[in-house]
Amino acid sequence: MMLKIKPLCVCEIREIIGFSMSTISNHLKILREAEIIAVKKEDRYMNYELNLSNEIVQEVLGILENLKDEEIQLDKQKALKTNRIDIC
Repeated sequence: MMLKIKPLCVCEIREIIGFSMSTISNHLKILREAEIIAVKKEDRYMNYELNLSNEIVQEVLGILENLKDEEIQLDKQKALKTNRIDIC
């Protein structure tokens, strides 16, 4: 859900969820291979974003939007505040 807020680099994702870089990288690789996310290079950053052209992604987003999960809400708020210039 944080990628719905904005594209994020690995450093930003790590800052938000607190997992190790290697764990995040492995998960991002799996999500890319499944075409759930896409990667776009911007300057020196690799930005990860949702593949909104994927119908399954659209369906899952619809389900998650209706959840009142506190952790999802906190991660979305952190995504809004995260600034790669401060952490990368």
